[in-house]
This record gives sequence, C-alpha cells and structure tokens, in this order.
Amino acid sequence: MKRTPMLNRHMSTLIASLGHMDEIVVADAGLPVPPGIDVIDLAVSPGVPGFFDVLDVLTSELVVEKAVFAEEASAELATEIEVRLAHWAVEIGKPIEHDRVPHEDFKTRTKQARAVIRTGECTPYANVILVSGVPF
Repeated sequence: MKRTPMLNRHMSTLIASLGHMDEIVVADAGLPVPPGIDVIDLAVSPGVPGFFDVLDVLTSELVVEKAVFAEEASAELATEIEVRLAHWAVEIGKPIEHDRVPHEDFKTRTKQARAVIRTGECTPYANVILVSGVPF
C-alpha cells in the first residue's frame, strides 16, 4: 500500500510517466477534451470530487513547475489557485510560475496534454494546466 495520500492508480501511473515540461489538465466537469487525449474521469456527481480535492492530492506527488488557468476565472477562484501554488512552491523549494490565458486559448492548449483528469467540479473555469517539473 502506498504511503502518500493518492490512491488512484491511474493518476499515480500518469505522474510516474511524466517527464520534465509534460502537461496535464485538472478539469471541471464541463471542459471539452480534445480527441486522442487520455481522460482519467473521476467525476461522480456535481461537486464530487471537487477541483481542489483532486488538485491537492495530485500535487502531493507531482512537482509542478508552472500552472496555466483561464483569465475568465473568478477573482476568488484565481486567488485560491495562486495561494495553493505559493504553498506548493514552499514545499518544493522552488518558485512556480503561472499564466492566465483566455479560456479559448486554454482549450486549444489542452491538445498537447498527456491527460485530462476530470473532476465533478461545477464552478466555471475551474481548470488548470500543470507543467511538470523536476525535483532537483
């Protein structure tokens, strides 16, 4: 049994397979997924699991170098993402860059993701692209 909080074997396998600068998407329930992109669908019902629940567990194993999210995200959502990025930066001892892009550009960029992890989140624009870093 694993010692870290992540129990989902598909997410764990994905993280173990990532190289430096690979991208994954943590998505709300409504984000369209481009054809050919793997989906780890965790959505059970509206709000379950929540976006931040999945994001927090994911980053317990993933070194994040950069995050990208939509300009259209509410101030509250953007602040919560930025707060978490600051906390993760302290944990890994490195700064984590972040960019905000128009949602249409965000959706286009998902075409280069290794996978999309779909949550049950129903908050508009609760999506983030995580760019994997290295632990050294």
